[in-house]
Amino acid sequence: MTARGLRLLAMTVLVLAGCAKKPEPAGTFRVALITPGSIADAAWNSGAFVGLNAIRDSLNAEVSHVEARTPGEQEEALRAYAVQGYNLVFGHGFEFQGPAERIGAEHPKTVFVVTSGERVSSQGNVVPMVFGIEQATYLAGMIAGGMTKTNKIGFVGGIELPPIKRGYTGWLNGAKAVNPGVDSRVAYLNTFDDVAAGREAALAMIRLGVDMFHHNADQAALGLFQAVKESPSAYVFGANADQRALAPERVVGSVVIDLPRAFLAIAREVQAGRFQPKVEMFGLAGGVLRYDPNPELLSTIPPDLQARVRAASDAIIAGTLKPLP
Repeated sequence: MTARGLRLLAMTVLVLAGCAKKPEPAGTFRVALITPGSIADAAWNSGAFVGLNAIRDSLNAEVSHVEARTPGEQEEALRAYAVQGYNLVFGHGFEFQGPAERIGAEHPKTVFVVTSGERVSSQGNVVPMVFGIEQATYLAGMIAGGMTKTNKIGFVGGIELPPIKRGYTGWLNGAKAVNPGVDSRVAYLNTFDDVAAGREAALAMIRLGVDMFHHNADQAALGLFQAVKESPSAYVFGANADQRALAPERVVGSVVIDLPRAFLAIAREVQAGRFQPKVEMFGLAGGVLRYDPNPELLSTIPPDLQARVRAASDAIIAGTLKPLP
């Protein structure tokens, strides 16, 4: 077992022992979050942690969080929270779908929500929260395709998971909608944590002439922002949160997922006993997902391109424009 696994096991034993000594008051609403990476990533995991705290503050819930990076750690964390009797557990990422289904079959009284999941379990207590990320990355891609000076754009992903691939495809399709001849480069790091790898992947693309970047790489993307700040001709679009603070003069805009709003909506239903097993879909229409331009750089984008992006957003919401083929 890894050192991290030993720490997770020790934490689980201690928590279980504590629960045995001090039972929870009847009626306490207990919510847990398991993230596959650091909540200091200024994106995917940090947004989930803010959502957990919003549930605590708004619903007077008891909350807990643990970081679990490997499949073994993730399954053990899910099991530990279920054994402790948590009402609601968020497995924050596509990779939690399988483990949640296995644990959910053993613990039907716990509701497991898999962010970026893909299906409702046969038990009905494991449900996916699906974000139509391609709807917002399409809009970012339109800006990138219209603004590139070199006709080369780039995307840095963490692990090649289906929702990340959908985001990239939306980005590429948006760019090609305004610039059919755009040349796109993509790199998957096989990690969400290696900041140095993110920086090197971006620098390699910059050397090839890429001047517009997007990503979905969590903490590893911090290296991409470093590379962009070091390269006067390069710009970047944030992912999963408003990331302009990471490079205020280089972030054209951000694809934002309002995770706190989405988490709180589901938690309210579970607490009130109104929750029904179903695929929870979030897109541009509901406001949970959006593309936010950086106000400081908005004047650099031609008005006609801005108008095309607004029209595309309206068409996506209306269902007349599909970001994916």
